This record gives sequence, structure tokens and C-alpha cells, in this order.
Amino acid sequence: MSSSKLFRNVIIGGTVAAGTAAWALAPRSFNDKRRNFVPSVPDAWYAHRGLHDAGSGLTHRYAAESGDYVALARRMAEKAGYGSANEAGPIAPENSLASFAAACEAGYGIELDLQLTLDGQVVVVHDPDLKRVAGDPRRIEDLTYGELTRIPLFPTARPGDAVAEPLPGAEEVPPLVTTPSAAPDGYYQHVPLFSDVLAVVNGRVPLIVEYKFDDNAHWDGRCDELMDKGAALLAQYEGPYVIESFNPRAVEWYKVNHPEVNRGQLSWPATIKEDGVAEWAAGLLVFDWMSRPDFVAYDWVGGSSPQVRLARAMGATAVSWTVRSRDELAQCDAYFDRHIFEAFVPDER
Repeated sequence: MSSSKLFRNVIIGGTVAAGTAAWALAPRSFNDKRRNFVPSVPDAWYAHRGLHDAGSGLTHRYAAESGDYVALARRMAEKAGYGSANEAGPIAPENSLASFAAACEAGYGIELDLQLTLDGQVVVVHDPDLKRVAGDPRRIEDLTYGELTRIPLFPTARPGDAVAEPLPGAEEVPPLVTTPSAAPDGYYQHVPLFSDVLAVVNGRVPLIVEYKFDDNAHWDGRCDELMDKGAALLAQYEGPYVIESFNPRAVEWYKVNHPEVNRGQLSWPATIKEDGVAEWAAGLLVFDWMSRPDFVAYDWVGGSSPQVRLARAMGATAVSWTVRSRDELAQCDAYFDRHIFEAFVPDER
């Protein structure tokens, strides 16, 4: 083969590959948005799991700035009527009614996570179990909402703690933790119903609502149940919101069933070696063809990646997760349009 033919074939192959990549990553079209009257992602700072004084991100790594953040969370929660400055423990742990009320008082949008309980209630909680947030290793799907109301979040923690201490018997095999027969005395927060969260927020700030699944390669009847029930609650809600998920099928579900809702694909720069081929491909956003998202919510460290930059250039809003310091914000700000944050108090723009 002559050098000219080889060069031509390389050019053709590269063009085809680029075209395929662009097709796979393309967000929802402008005409589709206009036809369905799709709102944009509201321009706000989004408090990760609410403005909280215990939980995600409050590690020693971010201690230089998280003290101000925790203090703000406590002041705003108290202003909203939750706890008091005299409480020895947290008053606004992550994904609690108090943390969401605190975010509203501070004027921040909120990012939160939806799951189903054993009795089919839609609750707001991130992890598949309660080990990190309550010291209880039992899974959300194995507990009723009634049980969850009797399990306090971060029961023996101090303000600013990232992880709850294990409950007695939690580290036995099998665990020996049982649900208390009655609610504990004194002030505490527990995993809330999504309906109660919506009532607390009441349209005051915008929401990013994540549909949470244990296995993003799996789909069953409970997944459909979560989608149906979550969407039904949001359909009755009058405040601004968008939805997102790591699971492309959940985002596709909104494409099919609620095209009027702004939808987002969550992802991060996974590797084949550590995460497997499917997650690596998801990190490249190659499944966006299924859902045609309006926004891409991406791990802040991957903002400069070709896939995020291409999706943004084609019209997708880019949302970072989760920025935990001013230094991290400075590193990624140019690549994102909105930010999900925690562990520091962002400066007003």
C-alpha cells in the first residue's frame, strides 16, 4: 500500500471513529428540549446530601476548611428549628431533614439519593446499608421505614465526624444488631421519607435527585418500582428539580416516560483494571446514546477528559461531583457549569 493510500485510510478511519464517538456521547437535541419544554439545570451551588455536620467528605484531608462548613451547617439547621448549639452530637447529619433544611436556609441547592425500603417506601439515603452513617451493617432493602425511624444517624458521633462508630454486635459474623423497639430519647435524625424531604424543601431551592442502585448493570422489578414511585412524588412537587443516575437505564426510563424532565448521566473516569470493562465504558460516556442526557454529572477530577469536554461542546451541561475544597474547585472550575460541593463554604460568584 502506498503512503498516500495509507494516509487516506487513516484519515477515513479516524473520521469514522470520531463520528461514532460523537454520536454515542451526544446529549438530547435542542429541538427535543424545545418540544418538551425542558428547563435548564438551575444555576446554584448544590450541597452534597444537604448541608451537613456529620458524614460524607468530613475527613482529616479537608479539615483546614471543613470546620467553617460544619459550623455553618449547625447554624443553619438551628435557624430552621433543628437541634441547638448545645447538642454534643451532630444535629444535621448527611441526608437528613435537618441537613436539607440547613441547605435551604443557606440558599444552596441540594443533591440527594433515593432508595426503596423493605416495605416499598422511597427514602433518602446514599449507601446500600447503614454501617457508615449509623454503625448498623443492615441493608436499607432489608429494613422497613418504621424501623429506620428508630435508628439514629451518627448516634455517638461528634460534629464533623465522617463515619459512625459501629454499634455493639455490628462487627460480629453474622451481625447481632437489632432494631430498638422504641425511638431513642432526646434529639436525633433518621433516614427520611422522600415525601417529607420534599415538604421541608417546598420549592425553596433546586434539587438534583439521584436514583440509587446497588448494581448499575442490573435491572429488576424493584428498580422499576423505585422509578415509578420516585417520579410520582416528583410529579406532585412544584419546586425545581432535575434527576440523575449512574444507571443508564434509569436515565433512559425518564427519556421514555417523562421527556419533560431534565435528566443527567452520572459517571467518573473508571479504569478497566480496577473497575472492569462495563464501568470503564460508562466512564467514557458511551452509553449516553441510550438516554441522551441533558447534563453530565462527572467526578471533578475528570472534568478535563475528552469525553466530558466533547459532551459539553455538544450542548450538555457539565456538573461536578463532589468538590471538597477551594483548591479542588480551582482545578476543575473551568470544565464545569455547576458544582456539587461539601466540606467547604464556597465563595459567592
